[in-house]
Amino acid sequence: MLLHREINGTGEPLFFLHTGLQTGGVDFQQQKEFFQKDYRVIQPDLRGHGKSVTDDYSNIIQDSVKDLKETMDHDNISSAHFAGCSMGGLIALAFAKQYPEYVKSLAISGIIPRKPANWKELTAEDTKQVAEIIKSEEAIAYFDDIHDGDWRTLLSSTEESDWYPFELTGDLSELGMPTLFLVGEERELETRGVEVYPAMNDKIHVSVIPFAGHNVHLEQPELYSNVLELFLNNIDKA
Repeated sequence: MLLHREINGTGEPLFFLHTGLQTGGVDFQQQKEFFQKDYRVIQPDLRGHGKSVTDDYSNIIQDSVKDLKETMDHDNISSAHFAGCSMGGLIALAFAKQYPEYVKSLAISGIIPRKPANWKELTAEDTKQVAEIIKSEEAIAYFDDIHDGDWRTLLSSTEESDWYPFELTGDLSELGMPTLFLVGEERELETRGVEVYPAMNDKIHVSVIPFAGHNVHLEQPELYSNVLELFLNNIDKA
């Protein structure tokens, strides 16, 4: 499907792929302001989010990969830089593996490299927290406002303990493009990637962001943007 997207600026295309349950119009806004002076910043609503409406959530990551390629082909974009967090990071990574010729560089955050032994317990706790959040009238009104489709079904698609694609995040050795792994220091499950990823691929660079957790681009937006800019400026050396 052709994704709804917001485009700002000129220059080389730079995609920002939003986190789950957000949209291209609300996420990565500070990064848009930072990079649109030098790049053509493209912020799509991923499948099932915002105005990219679907009734099929069964294979959200792989279907989103196909959507991205269709959208790029439609817009005559032969290659681009990609940055994504959490679900957006997973989709960016899957896209880079499937269509490496379309990816000039890759920056991912909010990614878990290895399945922890207590994963089932962790996901059960996350499910409880999400259930509490969506009881909030304010949260429901917010999600109803930014999504044209059925965000509740989208949310339930990630409630099963086996939904996370560890087979995708566990092996980055095949990536041929310069890659940046950003991680907040407060997320122990994610910081493991600082050791394992560069060891498997010398094209992978890492940056640990202090005073940040899962959403590093929101919690430390200036640091995130500065590190990403440094990475992009050194692509030829990466």
